Amino acid sequence: MIDRSRLSALRADEERRFADTHPRSGELSERAGASLLAGVPMPWMTRWAGSFPLFLERASGARLVDVDGVEYIDLCLGDTGAMTGHSLPAVAEAVAARATAGITTMLPSDDAIWVSQELSRRFGLPQWQFAMTATDANRFVLRFARHLTGRPRIAVMDWCYHGTVDEAFATLEGGRVVPRPGLLGAPVDVAETTAVLRFNDAEALDRRLAEGDVACLLMEPALTNIGIVLPDDGYLDAVREITRRHGVLLVIDETHTLCAGPGGATAAWGLDPDLLVVGKPIAGGVPLAAYGMTEEVAAGLRAPMLGHEIDVAGVGGTLTANALAMAAARAALSTSLREEDFAVAIPLAERFTAGVASVIERHALPWHVQRLGCRAEYWFCPPPRNGADAAAAIDDELEGLLHLWSLNRGILLTPFHNMALFSPHHTEADVDRHTEVFGEAVDALVG
Repeated sequence: MIDRSRLSALRADEERRFADTHPRSGELSERAGASLLAGVPMPWMTRWAGSFPLFLERASGARLVDVDGVEYIDLCLGDTGAMTGHSLPAVAEAVAARATAGITTMLPSDDAIWVSQELSRRFGLPQWQFAMTATDANRFVLRFARHLTGRPRIAVMDWCYHGTVDEAFATLEGGRVVPRPGLLGAPVDVAETTAVLRFNDAEALDRRLAEGDVACLLMEPALTNIGIVLPDDGYLDAVREITRRHGVLLVIDETHTLCAGPGGATAAWGLDPDLLVVGKPIAGGVPLAAYGMTEEVAAGLRAPMLGHEIDVAGVGGTLTANALAMAAARAALSTSLREEDFAVAIPLAERFTAGVASVIERHALPWHVQRLGCRAEYWFCPPPRNGADAAAAIDDELEGLLHLWSLNRGILLTPFHNMALFSPHHTEADVDRHTEVFGEAVDALVG
């Protein structure tokens, strides 16, 4: 059992230490409140540990420096957006060159051809389109799926994450589909748009899809935003067989599971989706996402894509696939997220996992640490089989202390959960430093 009074006292000490060592960030945070809602330019930035967010000075490789001059081992990497490592030289050069030759013109560039061919090589799907974010890509794919099948609903996994897609903010409560806690301003009742299934429950999936109203199943091959929940042996094969038998399109969202390798879990595990979405790091930090599809799906979309009213079809966008983003993606995919990069990053994640596991074992805690490729995460329960089990183990107070303890000792973890992401720019010494800091935190908490 965790002594909550002890936890509270440690957190108070860490909050004082944070405020004392980050005066400039504190000043900027106070100024920001005058013109930025909640004092930040994007709401999620309020979730960082500490009484105010750190303000960025610079970041390079696996290091980040704040405006107070404090340097961090960055295990967040922009919550996957900088999985390549920060400020890749090739991307910086490509962006600089493109910025002087036209940034956005709503015309295709030859870089778009190269990037689409590279994505096809990595993921095995022949046809591609682009979006500004993976959220947009998921929205477009859901629209296409409803168009192709004539069915009104989509299906997702309980406690899934697919960006800010309205239909995906749904969870199960006593067998009913309800909005996910925290959702603001839902446009319609999610029970009208969405079927929700438990991860690793193929029988429930089969029963629900048999009703015949689901256009597509949008899923991550492993849950990643509620801790890492891995698929049971044979589960993903069963998902593919069930969706195909019921005429439901299978959409794999690889935005987080790209950590499994150059072609994500799709290539690493031999998956066979109808459509696939990937985003965040593919342009080295410049906003870009992509969605690929089989030739059969593409054949059903070519007529409307070439139609006179495609600009009001609910897909695309003025800045989408702009020349700057495509140049950045070509540079990023040419020089990062390759086999040789994962050959460095994945062993670091393995070392992290072993280090955290050793601390958990030493204290006989009922926690676990899970790894997926170059991504690893600890969670305050035994390994869960589905999102509901993982969600039941959320401990905001405990998580907040461990995050702030790490931050105050020069390590950034991903806010919202306990995820560490590794790039080729990290080192074994970085991993060992985290193990040391994590061990000290647990020692202080439980003795």
